[in-house]
Amino acid sequence: MSKKITLTIDGKQAEVNPGISIYWAAKSVGVEIPHLCYEEDLPAISSCRLCVVEVEGTKNLPASCSHPAVAGMVVHTTSERVQKARRINLDLILSDHKIECITCEKSGSCALERYAYEFGIAEPRFSGEKNDLPVDEDNPFIERDYGKCILCGRCVLACAEIQYDSAIDYAGRGFGAHISTAFNRPLDQTTCEFCGLCISVCPVGALTEKDRRKMGREWELKKNHTICPYCGCGCTLEVNVHDGKVVKVMAPTGREANKNTVNKGNLCVKGKFGLRYLNHGDRLRAPLIKKNGAFEEASWDDALDLVARRLGEIKEKHGADALGGLSSAKCTNEENYIFQKFMRACIGTNNVDHCARLCHASTVAGLARAFGSGAMTNSIGELRFVDCFFVTGSNTTEAHPIIGLEIKAAVQKHGAKLIIADPREIDLVRFATLWLRHKNGTDVALFNGIMHVIIEEGLEDSSFVAERTEDYEKFKAVVKDYTPEKAEAITEVPRAQIVEAARIYAQAGTSSIIYSMGITQHTTGTDNVLSLANLAMLTG
Repeated sequence: MSKKITLTIDGKQAEVNPGISIYWAAKSVGVEIPHLCYEEDLPAISSCRLCVVEVEGTKNLPASCSHPAVAGMVVHTTSERVQKARRINLDLILSDHKIECITCEKSGSCALERYAYEFGIAEPRFSGEKNDLPVDEDNPFIERDYGKCILCGRCVLACAEIQYDSAIDYAGRGFGAHISTAFNRPLDQTTCEFCGLCISVCPVGALTEKDRRKMGREWELKKNHTICPYCGCGCTLEVNVHDGKVVKVMAPTGREANKNTVNKGNLCVKGKFGLRYLNHGDRLRAPLIKKNGAFEEASWDDALDLVARRLGEIKEKHGADALGGLSSAKCTNEENYIFQKFMRACIGTNNVDHCARLCHASTVAGLARAFGSGAMTNSIGELRFVDCFFVTGSNTTEAHPIIGLEIKAAVQKHGAKLIIADPREIDLVRFATLWLRHKNGTDVALFNGIMHVIIEEGLEDSSFVAERTEDYEKFKAVVKDYTPEKAEAITEVPRAQIVEAARIYAQAGTSSIIYSMGITQHTTGTDNVLSLANLAMLTG
């Protein structure tokens, strides 16, 4: 680890790692520097010039978000010169900004409003022509008000650097510059996935959720943290509630959230915009008990007493196995654990089922047989640092978008290799090193063909196989017949691609296999899972 450097910021000694920016050095000693364009985990572009500081011995005022801290540096963040420069920059930004704070949905959490208040700017000093671009609401979820946009670029960077979509960018020049899609097409005609990250990073009221309009002021919203009820990623949601209604959904952000949450401030379209049903008029608001052939609202105490009494009566009369329980993937792991414990320990029956059995019974059977546990063997956090991915039967960016982000980050930022085995052109194909388009139902033949090449070319992990596996010779005898030529005849994947896939996967330092219902919901689902387990064990 590099030796730390020391610098002075507003009279405080800061000891930081080399290469860190002045902004983060200041933050490490409790000094907050105003900023509009900079956002954690996005590249610093220094467009707003609000984070400028004074460094003794330098002529200009550097932007603290991008200027590196240097040993011995003496920094002043609130000198008269700095404050004057910030005031001018704020006045310039406000000169072409709608002053609609009273009715703006972002009032109370708008960074520009906050800094204008801190600097005492009731009205900008500069006046002139203002942009009059119309409000863009040609999509179901997001509203963009160009009159409030400060061209900070956060939304552009988030779309390109975190989502890897680049659905939006700068358009026009000079005074006519604005954020737009290619050829000014509506968002739903672009690569936009409606993750809503652009709204989350926008520091002003330029981007808002359409459903959030006139649903309460920012300071009136009660924020509750919960787990997303959709896929199995387990993302943390920050649900904003007003008058008993969900107004908007965010993801906790910041470096603490990045450490403690799966999604690291990101959401997909389902987590961000898919909870509208919570406010639907047809939702039950109270328990119902049937009386005289019709359902009537009841209190929770009455409903729970009835359920407990009837369960007890049925168990006493017919035995515990006359009862059964069905749980749901929309519950958390903890809730599902408590439910099965209730059925087994309290009721006394093993008649417990779950909707995920349809999805992944073959996963549990295959992995439990191969590894002793029918669960994922690596964490989501490890994926970003994998050298090679083998993705099959999984449209990851649609089914488990946050895991899809980790795969894309590994490929784009860390140079990971990505092998896709899927007859469909899924979104991840854009990032793939190799795309194997095998015939439906030929998964085992493809996997065996890849393993044949690995063994023939001596790419297997012999020590791991010897120490940690059983029946290796029987396994070799099976895959020996699956030459690349035979695998090509069965799968229709060219021989050269099968050989290339085997070499990429086996020679990578660390590899991860990603699969889902595209291979599990087959009549050969368990065999598919066992074959992938064999591939993992063959290469250690």
